[in-house]
Amino acid sequence: MSEERMVADVASKERSRGGMSEQRRHRVRLEISREAARLFWEQGVDATSGDQIAEAVGLSTRTIWRHFRSKESCAEPIVTQSVEWEMSTLRSWPPHLSLEEHLAAEATRFGREASAMEQADTALGVKMIRLADTEPAIRTAWLMACDQVEREMTEIIAIRLGLKADDLEVRLHAAAASAALRVVNEYIGATLLDGVDPREFADAPALIANAVRRATAGTVGDPVSADAGRQE
Repeated sequence: MSEERMVADVASKERSRGGMSEQRRHRVRLEISREAARLFWEQGVDATSGDQIAEAVGLSTRTIWRHFRSKESCAEPIVTQSVEWEMSTLRSWPPHLSLEEHLAAEATRFGREASAMEQADTALGVKMIRLADTEPAIRTAWLMACDQVEREMTEIIAIRLGLKADDLEVRLHAAAASAALRVVNEYIGATLLDGVDPREFADAPALIANAVRRATAGTVGDPVSADAGRQE
């Protein structure tokens, strides 16, 4: 049985039970996104068709359009995933650690524990961020991911400062910090793709942390007291 037939059979069974599960939908969208991103990088967005994406992933073109509104939007899951590790790391940032200490520890753990697929997805995300410089539709996907980063940064900073998420100071710091993260991610990714030795960014945690500190006038980046997150 072909892979497409298997997917169709599973989808049919899931529809009979009330629709494809969100978990499976996410897996299918991510697999499509991987192949689309690879083709976009290798041959350009304009030269890539929906039919080519479908052939690469082993699905019908109609299935591609059931999951995505356009060929360019196929890049969105990989682009979104490119910031997920960073956001997961920030969500787990302990109050007693500086940002660079926490980033360094988590980066080491990722390098040790990440699967080959996770590392490949990270590399694809970097390529899509670089492609966003010249492709407006990919830029839209990247800015959508950055908007989500800002929303999450608002919650993270509010907890860290012991303030409410709708506090103006928190929102301003979140906007500044997320912009700093965007610029640093774009800079590091572009530099690596230009062939710079990755060892040049051994101090990336410090680079990121210092960018966040400068953007927030030193408010975000240092350790805080253990009870800083407790709101009255």
